[in-house]
Amino acid sequence: MTRLSDQYGAINLSQGMPDFDPPSQLIEAAVEAMRHGSNQYSVTWGEKDLRDAISKKVKEYNGIDADPEKNITVTCGSTEAVASAVLGLTDPGDRIVVTDPFYENYVPDAIIAGAELLYVPFLGRDLKLDEEGLKRAMEKHPKLIILNTPNNPTGRVMNQDQLKLIADLCEEEGTTAIVDEIYEHILYEGREHISLASVSNMHERTVTVSGASKTYSVTGWRVGWATAEATLTDAIRKVHDYLSICAPHPFQEALVTALNFPRTYYDKLAEMYDKKRRQVLKSLDEAYIECHRPEGAYYILANAPEEYKDGEDFAKHLLKDIGVAVLPAAALYHDKELGKRKIRLAFCKKDTTLQDVGRRLKKLSAKSKQKVAPKA
Repeated sequence: MTRLSDQYGAINLSQGMPDFDPPSQLIEAAVEAMRHGSNQYSVTWGEKDLRDAISKKVKEYNGIDADPEKNITVTCGSTEAVASAVLGLTDPGDRIVVTDPFYENYVPDAIIAGAELLYVPFLGRDLKLDEEGLKRAMEKHPKLIILNTPNNPTGRVMNQDQLKLIADLCEEEGTTAIVDEIYEHILYEGREHISLASVSNMHERTVTVSGASKTYSVTGWRVGWATAEATLTDAIRKVHDYLSICAPHPFQEALVTALNFPRTYYDKLAEMYDKKRRQVLKSLDEAYIECHRPEGAYYILANAPEEYKDGEDFAKHLLKDIGVAVLPAAALYHDKELGKRKIRLAFCKKDTTLQDVGRRLKKLSAKSKQKVAPKA
């Protein structure tokens, strides 16, 4: 969709990458790191200064005690952290639980590992996790469960009760959890981010994944990290070493600066994205497009109006005739029936970009008004 967006000159809301720059002090820190020699391989599992900063951050924000030498691995983005964990912690034939829909890389990770996938859907108008379906899946003794909270693409944030249920099921079945928390600072309407590793006895059986891409608007820097107890970390590091050797060295050095930003940075980040969220929700409402209100992350799932065959048909119309590129959300669903009428929009864009999106969507709203106008 990004390639098609370029081809048609559309505004690209299909991919979760900002069209604005990261904080200027972060760019300067990266330049200084390059100028001062941080241009070769780093320690495979991450520069010590960065691991120290991550250890402090996960203690203060996530409630996780992590030894920077034994429990933290710096990777090429959170995507590689999840892949390394899946490959390092499973054998062919093991079962892995994922939600439906899912971030696009989880399923290929499991396929590459030779694992059997078990899907648990988000259901209904509120996109609630199917807890009974989760219980049935966990009864099959999966080796892993992969979670994402705040969630891409649903925007759902798992609460204490849901996490406690998952923790209890993992303990009963001997399942290890990989929790992708890359959107951990992007929360709305008073939602709170809770790390599964801080719930019950999950510290010993959880791999907590996060990274720099979303929090600091550096999706191209490819620096993430996995936090886990020593045995899990050893397995992750072995795979990580052969996948990528190390994350980009100068960006690791620069991110020490980012992880020392004051709390106000994260408050302003959430406020900024909430403003963008409300702006796009308003534009969708004015265009008579039904959508799901996200609690976190920076995506909105919306439904194709009834006059379109499905989400893909609607996405093609938006691309070619309206000039807005979105993702047909069926691509993120195992059960295509659940996702066939949905599209996903990423609102991590400049306010001016989103204002332009609103103007373009008014072409849709004009047609919709004609259809719903009362007869004389």
